[in-house]
Amino acid sequence: MKEKFIKSTIILLIGGFLTKLLGMIIKIIMSRMIGTEGLGLYMMILPTFSLFIGISQFGMPIALSKLIAENTKNNKKLFFSIIPITLLVNLVLIIIIILGAPILSQNLLHNKNTYYGILAIALVIPFTSISSICRSYFFGKERMFPHVISNLLEDVVRLTLMIIGIPLFIDKGIQYAVCFIISSNVISEAASILILFLFLPKNVKIKATDLRPSKHYIKESLSIGIPNTTGRLVGSIGYFLEPIILSSTLLFIGYQSSFITTEYGILSGYVMPLLLLPSFFTMAISQALLPVVSREYAHKNLESVKRKIKQAIKVSLALGIPVTILFILFPEFFLQLIYHTTEGATYMRILAPICLFQYIQAPLSSALDAMGKSKDAMIASTLGMIIRTSLLFILSLLKIGLLGLIIAIGVNVLVVTFHNIKKVRKALL
Repeated sequence: MKEKFIKSTIILLIGGFLTKLLGMIIKIIMSRMIGTEGLGLYMMILPTFSLFIGISQFGMPIALSKLIAENTKNNKKLFFSIIPITLLVNLVLIIIIILGAPILSQNLLHNKNTYYGILAIALVIPFTSISSICRSYFFGKERMFPHVISNLLEDVVRLTLMIIGIPLFIDKGIQYAVCFIISSNVISEAASILILFLFLPKNVKIKATDLRPSKHYIKESLSIGIPNTTGRLVGSIGYFLEPIILSSTLLFIGYQSSFITTEYGILSGYVMPLLLLPSFFTMAISQALLPVVSREYAHKNLESVKRKIKQAIKVSLALGIPVTILFILFPEFFLQLIYHTTEGATYMRILAPICLFQYIQAPLSSALDAMGKSKDAMIASTLGMIIRTSLLFILSLLKIGLLGLIIAIGVNVLVVTFHNIKKVRKALL
């Protein structure tokens, strides 16, 4: 089992590195093709995108991975019990997005150019949801290779579409180019789903009884998925409210809309992706950790669970500490190297030490999910979001620009991380 855990982690690390590299290339090409204004527009829509993606999955990928890893269920029936829930949630969200797009763009984001980008989200969410559920099946089986291949193909397709499509749409207007960027996820996610289905065992026979959803499986999946998705939803709501509160408050006290869009684009589009670059490493560890901890905790092997969680945190810090030091000392170098700009260097120096705690959040959260403690993770997310949103509003009124947002982000990271550490320790007593 130890060898399988190490093998899974290595596969996910290699895949995560390549995916992160492709993701950075995509972000660099996108930012250069659509410019700072376009990037700012995209980053204003992204929190809304993340919110609806979080709701659409309804925590079902985590539930499926955990239940399959425990190896006590009919996996085919479990899979087909989860799909109807996901599709129903997606249908409701699509209607909400279509009806709410004008309000979101004009009244909340205060930028009518976000309208088409918000509408594009409705096209994407069903594909993203199905793709996530398919991946979670392989996670539960501790088969990481299909996930890696599908992720790489997805990014390659997205990159190709951007290179071809952005020049065709940007002449019509920056809003249409941003809409295309979001819509391109439909094709990339569809390609990912196709690849995942190719990795399914060839000798699997699906009976009519497997297609009938099980009420027991649905109930058990919801008991895991609802706390998980509530926690993610709370975080997504905070992320969704962020540009709304920021833009509304700063406009109220006299800042120009162009300043807000540009600076928010620098922080969200340049600084944060760079600071969170090592997260592919911790995410790989977390994904490999979940099925192992689920199985061991179900069999009451608490010492084994403790060892795995400690290993995950130590390895995350082993990478995070040197990266944090480099980001503090040489932010201009990394910004210039990747984005051909030094804007955001001050933001990086302030946030880099805080992100060290962010690196260990993923293993802690994954451990709580695996032990059936998603409710504790949800409470941490809720507490962190309330503090972050409150601080953002209060500090933005002090006329300190985006420094209020930076302080709010930092406090949120510390609160959530230390809360999760406390709950993991309590679960393993």
